[in-house]
Amino acid sequence: MKSHQPFFAVVNSHDVEYDIYDRQSARKERVEWVGEREHPQIATPDNVKPPPYYPDHPIVRQEWARYLNSVSGMDRRIGWVLERLRADGLYDDTVIIFFADNGRLEARGIHWCYDSGLHVPMIIHWPGNFPARRQVKTGAVNDQVVSLLDITATTLAIAGVQRPPLMQSRNFLGAQADPPRRYAFSARDRIDETVQRIRSVRDARWRYIRNFTPGPTFASLNRYKEKCFLTIPLMRELQAQGKLTGLPADLMALHGPGEELYDIATDPHETRNLVDSDQPEHHEVLQRLRTALEVWIVETGDRGQWPEPPDVVTPFEKEMHDWFGTPHWYRR
Repeated sequence: MKSHQPFFAVVNSHDVEYDIYDRQSARKERVEWVGEREHPQIATPDNVKPPPYYPDHPIVRQEWARYLNSVSGMDRRIGWVLERLRADGLYDDTVIIFFADNGRLEARGIHWCYDSGLHVPMIIHWPGNFPARRQVKTGAVNDQVVSLLDITATTLAIAGVQRPPLMQSRNFLGAQADPPRRYAFSARDRIDETVQRIRSVRDARWRYIRNFTPGPTFASLNRYKEKCFLTIPLMRELQAQGKLTGLPADLMALHGPGEELYDIATDPHETRNLVDSDQPEHHEVLQRLRTALEVWIVETGDRGQWPEPPDVVTPFEKEMHDWFGTPHWYRR
């Protein structure tokens, strides 16, 4: 690349990541996260407060501290990128958008349709050598609903490139910004060998989740996660011993709720399901979000409506079984 030539770059940090690609992890004592040995040890089991849907147990506290320290490690790594931009004289000419590709990397986070699994950070630095967009103000927080889909249209607009027809992405910056979203939609189907059809819609305050698949949700079997997230087998063990109570016990229920509604403003951990609430406000929100999700399913031609044939076995599933076998707690 020529000096100071316009560029578009994606820089990934893998610090907040367990070794999900190690198929032999079930045979090891513990899976080491990428860069874990270099993470600042700020959080400790004694000074952290894990979410209330986990049991208060040393393993949970160790894992939560481990996760928080990985975030500190990521901060340091991204700081190196910013230092390099400054050293190369590019910082004040470069739009920087920092975001994550999924929610928190913890047992009830990634792969689940709660805020902990879907809500991601986004920080925008606007370069000093270019006129600022009206939506960008130093130190300000913008609470509008944005989907990660929208980063594509926004970066195209920043570069002066016309958006392709039919693109679902919306531009959220500049004089030509699209109208803000009212809703953001999310979906889960197959996660490795575990098939669950879950759909969700979120507005600025409320989250609605519909579980189409009967049976347990969080307690469903996913074999490599049983090693990656030590909290899950711990909760199974405590449950078998009759020592799991309260919110953790609710999370491990054999039959998950068909519908869930949460007020993120008053219940950020999403532990109080308001589907059966008799308050008129909750009933109105439930009906509105139900309708929004149903319309989205029709408009997008949601393919999760049609289950996979029961005889389908993917190469990945076969590989998982070859490596892991059947976990000891799952044997009949």
